[in-house]
Amino acid sequence: MIRSELIQRIADENPHLYQRDVERIVGTVFEEIVAAMERGDRVELRGFGAFSVKKRDGRTGRNPRTGEAVEVDEKHVPFFKTGKLLRDRLNGKD
Repeated sequence: MIRSELIQRIADENPHLYQRDVERIVGTVFEEIVAAMERGDRVELRGFGAFSVKKRDGRTGRNPRTGEAVEVDEKHVPFFKTGKLLRDRLNGKD
């Protein structure tokens, strides 16, 4: 599902809301998640999962085309850990 599909589904299920308001709500939720992760905070959505930021140390990598050694800088990457409820539903343990 992409963002526009999510917005459309929420708008369809809530006919009392204008589509532009649903777009604003979805955008605000995503922006707040991103802002929290930028600050290094963890965002937990009960039953769904938790978003966090993990630090990857610098290392020596290889250029796959030439095989040449390349220094890869340390970086921060987003990480998502599924919640128990989501994991159980995906595995048919309703």
